[in-house]
Amino acid sequence: MIGHLLKPELEELIRKRDFNQLRAALSGFPAQDLAEIFADLTADEEAVLLRILPRDLAAEVFENLPVEHQEPLLQALGSEQVAQILHDLSADDRTALLEELPAAVTQRLLNLLTPEQRKIATALLGYPKDSIGRRMTPEYVAIQQDWTVAEVLAQLRQQPDKCETISQLYVVDARGRLVDYVRLRKLVVAPLESPVSACLENQRIFLRAMADQETAVAAFKKYDTTILPVVDSNEVLVGVVTVDDVLDVAEIEATEDMQKLGGVEAFEASYLRLSLLQMVRKRAGWLAVLFIGEMFTATAMGYFEKEIERAAVLAVFLPLILSSGGNSGSQATTLIIRAMALGDVLLRDWWRVFRREVTTGFLLGCILAAVGMVRILIWQWVGLKDYGAAHFELALAVGGSLVGVVLWGSLMGAMLPMVLRRCKLDPATCSAPFVATFVDVTGIIIYFTVAYFIFLSHPAV
Repeated sequence: MIGHLLKPELEELIRKRDFNQLRAALSGFPAQDLAEIFADLTADEEAVLLRILPRDLAAEVFENLPVEHQEPLLQALGSEQVAQILHDLSADDRTALLEELPAAVTQRLLNLLTPEQRKIATALLGYPKDSIGRRMTPEYVAIQQDWTVAEVLAQLRQQPDKCETISQLYVVDARGRLVDYVRLRKLVVAPLESPVSACLENQRIFLRAMADQETAVAAFKKYDTTILPVVDSNEVLVGVVTVDDVLDVAEIEATEDMQKLGGVEAFEASYLRLSLLQMVRKRAGWLAVLFIGEMFTATAMGYFEKEIERAAVLAVFLPLILSSGGNSGSQATTLIIRAMALGDVLLRDWWRVFRREVTTGFLLGCILAAVGMVRILIWQWVGLKDYGAAHFELALAVGGSLVGVVLWGSLMGAMLPMVLRRCKLDPATCSAPFVATFVDVTGIIIYFTVAYFIFLSHPAV
């Protein structure tokens, strides 16, 4: 709301080049609100505003901008301003920006950094793209357990640039390997002559730099903390990961899962940033697979042409049967994939899931069957629709098929993600449209098989 309210005034001040009033108007807002204001402006207008902001505030505003705004803004700024912003960005936020840019642009930006900062940036970019190493920052405070509290506080005063991450101080040995950690609040109230060893938490919790970023999300949830240390293969402390970076990872992973559940390949960029060709390519693959799957539906119907000719009214209820099975399967798929992502359901729970879905699917099928049968019989009795002499058999066929199809859809929707996980594949690729298409084929077989045996006893059909 703030951005929309200020946009006309900002554009007018920019046009008049009234930089003093611009600075006064913007400096009173937090960086997060300023980022919202910037999002409504052009890259050139953003560049003007960023130049007049205080240096620290400008870097913080840039950190809060979406990547699709950061790249054109860097192009609009001069090399001096770009270098200044890159140096003021935290190492993890700078890495997140550089990994999204084309290689040539990344190399050009790296050349703007000082040798020390370039070394840090290239080291972080050297980790695998989806690893925790890409998300960590080397800005942490390491101390020795034989130090006194006074020595630790003196060390902190010499490292003011690391104040953001000093809520926890990490104790390392002579080789830099992580030993333990201490909380700053303990040190503040402890006597100055007390040794660090008296303040240890006696907990050795850490993340590995080469591990997947999703493990960080699970670890932060498990330990209920705001910061965790990161170690290399030799358990040497190399950085820390803060909760704000993990929240970004959780958002990205959740977005990818939702896209896959919708039958779309995961996007590497935001919706509006993708080109038309990229959008088509991301969606066409799954649509083609689903279309081929639906061809089997037509094939299955071909086997029941005689049954359809004998009782054409069966075809009227076919979409009802198939949609019910697909909907139940999509429900089960969504619930199980989310439960697996949260760790509520593990592979060893497959039998419990199977039994639960058998019961749930059967009860849901019975509910829908009752609704469907009542609808057919009422329409027949009040004269809204004449289903013929075999209307009761038709109601039984529809009701019995609904029980079977909904039960089958629930089972498939719940078990397919677990099968994929067992095969070391991403369960989210078992999209709701895929399950619905699979259930369509089997639903036709169930429907016409049930109808065939029910209508055998009725000579009029």
